[in-house]
This record gives sequence, C-alpha cells and structure tokens, in this order.
Amino acid sequence: MLRFLAPALTFALLLTAPALAQEVPPKSEKPATPEIATCKAVALQALHAREPEIKDIYIDEDGATVAVSETKIEDIPVTRIVMSEAYLRTDRSDKPRRFLCLLGEKNKVLLTFFTAR
Repeated sequence: MLRFLAPALTFALLLTAPALAQEVPPKSEKPATPEIATCKAVALQALHAREPEIKDIYIDEDGATVAVSETKIEDIPVTRIVMSEAYLRTDRSDKPRRFLCLLGEKNKVLLTFFTAR
C-alpha cells in the first residue's frame, strides 16, 4: 500500500505546484504602465528636491486606476488620470497617501499630488 502512496503523493504535488506558484505573482521592479512610471519619476524628482530624505515612492500598481480623459484645463488637454495609493519611503514610518497624477499630450506630467488619507 505504501508503495503506491508515495508515487501518488509525488504526482499530486507536481500537479498542484504550478497552481500554487501562480497565486503569488513575482514582484516586478518594472511599472505596470508607462503612465505610472512617468508619474512616479516626476513626483519623486519634485519631492526629493523639497525633502531630500525621501528616497523612493512605492505606488500600489495593483490598485491603481489609469483613466483615459478627454478634458481640458483651460487650453491644456488632459489625456490620462492616474489615481492610486502611494507610500513615501523615508527613514520614518511610511503612511499611506492618495496619489493623483494628470498627464497631457505625449505623456507629459501636468500635476502630481499627494494627500494624507
């Protein structure tokens, strides 16, 4: 009986291993969209100029919304709106913040904005 149980268990583990591996996707350093990457780069540059202790911004890409827009602010077209939660990485504890980014033509960042929750 044990002779047949060991191969059966091994076979069962081999069948379930790929499914288990797919449940937790690998952490990617590459942003999900070019819009998020552009917004993050510009926001980090602006924040670092004001507060040099801010070294990085973590944007929750899984919960991010990148919306297509066909609106204008005065005569300036707004083509995309990025909304997400963000964490400012400093030596102090990180607090979640709301992040808003407006993009214009050619993915030019028009505004980045952080607010406490």
